[in-house]
Amino acid sequence: MESRAHLFKPAAREALHNPDLQQALTRVQAGFVGKRRTLVNKFPDFEGLRDRGQAMKDHTLAHLDYYLEQFEAKVHEAGGHVHWAETAEDAQRIVADICRQADARMVTKGKTMAGEEVGINEALDAAGLETVETDLGEYIIQLAKEPPSHIIAPAIHKTRQQICDLFDEHHHQGTFKEKLREVPDLVNEARGILRGKFLNADVGITGANCLVAETGSMFLVTNEGNGDLTHSLPRVHVAIAGIEKLVPTLDDASTLIRLLARSATGQEMTAYTTMVTGPRRGDDTDGPEEFHIVLLDHGRTNMMSGRFREMLRCIRCGACMNHCPVYASIGGHAYGWVYPGPMGSVLTPIFVGLDKTKDLPNACTLNGRCQSVCPVRIPLPDLLRDLREAQFDQHLTPGTTRHGLAVWAWFARRPRVYNALSRLGIGLLGRLGRRRGRFRRLPLAGAWTAGRDFPAPQRTTFQAAWRQHLSRRQTHE
Repeated sequence: MESRAHLFKPAAREALHNPDLQQALTRVQAGFVGKRRTLVNKFPDFEGLRDRGQAMKDHTLAHLDYYLEQFEAKVHEAGGHVHWAETAEDAQRIVADICRQADARMVTKGKTMAGEEVGINEALDAAGLETVETDLGEYIIQLAKEPPSHIIAPAIHKTRQQICDLFDEHHHQGTFKEKLREVPDLVNEARGILRGKFLNADVGITGANCLVAETGSMFLVTNEGNGDLTHSLPRVHVAIAGIEKLVPTLDDASTLIRLLARSATGQEMTAYTTMVTGPRRGDDTDGPEEFHIVLLDHGRTNMMSGRFREMLRCIRCGACMNHCPVYASIGGHAYGWVYPGPMGSVLTPIFVGLDKTKDLPNACTLNGRCQSVCPVRIPLPDLLRDLREAQFDQHLTPGTTRHGLAVWAWFARRPRVYNALSRLGIGLLGRLGRRRGRFRRLPLAGAWTAGRDFPAPQRTTFQAAWRQHLSRRQTHE
């Protein structure tokens, strides 16, 4: 997928004025956030589970070379094939070659963010293959010719009316009279279309939620069952996963799956949790004849030795974006690449380049909610600050911002001058805003007041107010 992250600001403005999108985004807060809170509160030691998940991921990353070799050996023992993809082009070539060797004509796909990351659909289209997304959300956006706007719910930006119109256009050629249909009817309609695709597919492509070194297995979790049909019905199954998805043991996989379900969708367990180990055996009643797993680097090795190594703990649950006020206001497409929200604001500059994504690290209020809900405790606000510092050091920050920071730094290094000007400015703003208690317009704050009022400050600085508080306290004592 080609990055459009350089268009973040105009895309964000357009999103803010899109009534259909704003209506659709209310479901994030109403659904994911509340359900997660309920399940976490019911779990007796969720913080301890987070600690175990963080420690396990850190241990795996510290010994990743060992576990990768162990995983490869176990996959071979089970009759599978391991392919190493250093770049996106390598992954495209490997998958296209597997399909070509299988004489494939139709490919079914489960949801795979790693596949989105390296543009697998585009590569298969270029190879002349019919590729069908089988996750309902992915199927909807495939019809709309759009990228996913959320890593768990790809079509969360679509209203029911928009989905009805898409199904009418593609399934009925615009002849369906009842335009607004109920959700079960839409699901049944998609199920009927996809059933034939499942039965006729030659190759099935999925992602992997985690890879287990001790057994050579992969775990696949879905709520629709489409992942199971995608990997078990075609003759060939191809799984694409980043090398950071590795865990040492089945017990470790259990820890991650418990964290993932609660953090992503507010479930104790996803409806379908499947462990896949190699291709079909002699006495198996179903399963593919060939099993291939493509291990994707795509810049991950470079992250191992740098400041952003902690980002490799990410289990792609989406909790950070569900709780992000910026994402909740503009949705995922404004971020311009595969990964939206806070995790995307860190990953996209790393994968695409900081010079092409310079607005993303600044698309954050640094309120810390993303870090507080991250199941593996990734310090996302700290990483975003590091990217801002890198922008400043590389002279990618706009000149007005650089000059403004230089002026502020000059005053900040001179406390007496800084405090005097602060008292003057706060006193003036306090007097001007005392009638309404807020400003609808304010010089040098146009971007803020364009979308909200600016609260009028109290008429004294915090330090002065604190001194007055201490003085009154001492008087009463």
